[in-house]
Amino acid sequence: MNWTLLFIAIVVVVALAFLVVVALNRLRTQRVLVDEAEAGIDVQLTRRAELIPNLVETVRGYMGHERATLEAVTVARAHADEAGSVAEKARADGEMRQALANLFAVAEAYPDLKASTNFSQLQTELSRTEDQLAFARQYYNDAASTLNRTMVTIPWSFFVGMSGVEKAAFYDAPDTNTAPPQVSF
Repeated sequence: MNWTLLFIAIVVVVALAFLVVVALNRLRTQRVLVDEAEAGIDVQLTRRAELIPNLVETVRGYMGHERATLEAVTVARAHADEAGSVAEKARADGEMRQALANLFAVAEAYPDLKASTNFSQLQTELSRTEDQLAFARQYYNDAASTLNRTMVTIPWSFFVGMSGVEKAAFYDAPDTNTAPPQVSF
């Protein structure tokens, strides 16, 4: 009888140890996926930021007197470079999207600029980057949602403290719907 109890105790201990390992691995793996998704956003933000100087230089020759618009794009790029946390990146991303929207709206008033091959290529590349950035944001938020949901469900919630994993912040870009820029000559 003692051997049976000992065997049952060993099986229970092994099963509990297995559960702990599985829980810790699941939580940490999901945290890694969130970090990878955030890095994907960073890649697209960097790609967009690298296109900005070329865009500004292309536009500068055509619309030199629209200095405030060009400076807003440059300042937004600097803020994007300085962003550290997910919230700061989202805020800088919103600022950059607004500055670029204003730039392209003002560019509509310059037919020579719109006809420029270089400007057209940069605009296409930025549009492609924006699409990839939108996908990266959605992928990040999906990964963050999965991690956060796992952390609050049983049995995984019992192992959160032990795993050292923290909830992920959602990438929530601020609304950039503002009044269109005023163009005057």
